[in-house]
Amino acid sequence: MRTLTGLVFGLALAAALTGGARAEVKMSGSFVADATCLATQAIRSGKNPGDVSTDAGQSYELLAGNKDAPTHYLIRVPGADPERRWVKVDCGHVSGGSASTEPAAPVPADREKPAAPASGKPEHVLALSWQPAFCETKPGKTECKAQTAAGFEATHFTLHGLWPQPNGNFYCQVAAADKANDNPARWQDLPPVDLEPSTRLELDRVMPGTASALDRHEWIKHGTCYGKSQQAYFSDALNLTRAANASSVRDLFTQKIGRNLTSDQIRAAFDSAFGPGAGERVRVSCVKDPSSGRRLIGELTLGLSGPIGPNSSLSELLLASVPTNNAGCPKGIVDPIDFQ
Repeated sequence: MRTLTGLVFGLALAAALTGGARAEVKMSGSFVADATCLATQAIRSGKNPGDVSTDAGQSYELLAGNKDAPTHYLIRVPGADPERRWVKVDCGHVSGGSASTEPAAPVPADREKPAAPASGKPEHVLALSWQPAFCETKPGKTECKAQTAAGFEATHFTLHGLWPQPNGNFYCQVAAADKANDNPARWQDLPPVDLEPSTRLELDRVMPGTASALDRHEWIKHGTCYGKSQQAYFSDALNLTRAANASSVRDLFTQKIGRNLTSDQIRAAFDSAFGPGAGERVRVSCVKDPSSGRRLIGELTLGLSGPIGPNSSLSELLLASVPTNNAGCPKGIVDPIDFQ
């Protein structure tokens, strides 16, 4: 018995010394969620304090994989408790960074830092939502209760946000109280956004989420890192959204309402509208309709590079950025405005 016990112990020790007991493989860069997926504290048990999920189109700091050929990624979800969470690799894609063969040591949440930017990364990301799909997942939102078939959001892209890069470039010189109200989402307690009347009127139409104070959240988290005033930040974002809605890409979406649309078709439409190669700067994110299980196209994220101003060309900004090999969600339904 002693001999057998010693043999087992010896084998276990040898495995540990040769790396066989590795639990995590350190990684860097960003994890971009292509769908809404559970973000669990543990892989095997599925324990999920706070019932945390990823947001489609959102980037998260990538910390580790569960092995050399990972089935799960360890990411940091700001505001979750704990922040370190596991997601399945097919929930999204990795942007930038690299893997290491060194085991990842636990990092206290207050010491975690955003991943360093990779060369050639976009300077900004423009996030455009397909509002009917968003509302299938959040029907209780004020803006979703108010949506109508005649509304702007029924046939146009809506503005989610304009996000300075790299991922993690958040909350620049923001007061601690405002940051605390932003995450978790107590957006109505954030300071109002001060805009010219015409800009406010357009923003309330193009960003329906202003009914839930989305504009306050976008300014506090992202706009404060833009380097311009609130007026300039939202004006620039509206100009870019206006260009997308005036293009044949929006026409494609309206023609496909109620039907499937592929990422290849979307990227080809961007090539046609904004120049060959523009589509390679676009990622598609999908959401799952909780009532029917349908996969819906929820958001487009556009990588942009170059200075953004009142007369900026969306085509030039797209083509100045770097291509992404991952188109994101391969296929989804363009959701009609009514709840399905």
